[in-house]
Amino acid sequence: MSAEPAPGGATPRGDSLLSERLKLAGRAALAPLINVLAAAGVTPNSITVAGLLLVIAASLLIWQHFLLAGAIFLAIGAGLDAVDGGLARAQGGGTPFGGFLDSTLDRTGEAIVYVGIVAYWLEASAQPFVPVMVAVLALSGSFLVSYSRARAEAAGFAASNGLAPRTERLLILVAGLVIAGLGYHLALPLAMLIIAALAWITVAQRIWSVSKQAAASATTTSPDPEALTEEN
Repeated sequence: MSAEPAPGGATPRGDSLLSERLKLAGRAALAPLINVLAAAGVTPNSITVAGLLLVIAASLLIWQHFLLAGAIFLAIGAGLDAVDGGLARAQGGGTPFGGFLDSTLDRTGEAIVYVGIVAYWLEASAQPFVPVMVAVLALSGSFLVSYSRARAEAAGFAASNGLAPRTERLLILVAGLVIAGLGYHLALPLAMLIIAALAWITVAQRIWSVSKQAAASATTTSPDPEALTEEN
């Protein structure tokens, strides 16, 4: 997570479930693969598209009740999201279109996975209403986590804080799929419930963080009424 100061002087707290040290360790583990891809001239955009294709395959596998295989494909596809960013930096920095494509396909892949899970529940569950509604809450919360950050940054604030950014949510989902694929079927709806709760908490955290930054910014930029009176 970024810890860059916000415009209003506030620094978003690094309060996600995964520590920055773990995330840095993950990036370091991917460095050899990124170096090989960079030397081979592979483009970051091609990695982004490949990641989406793997996620689509994961969704289809989940729909067909191959939960463990779906979890593996999802984990690899999601992992490529870290590879494309590192590859862009290794090749001298990304492009505006590359950033747009990456963000858009990330959201697309997330939606497709949830569609696969809902399709699976509609076929596998005798009473799918509750798990499907949990999936809807998880997906809508996940989208709002991304939207809240994008909208805040467009307004000049930082909003990368919160318990469950995308990486944390994906890890919980993959874990739920793996455990459900091993026969403990309640693990998947439980994972989705956890994702839904954490996503909405993260949205609330970001709203609160941006409100404090906005208040601090207004305090530091507002003219002093007494000074205005003296000048007049």
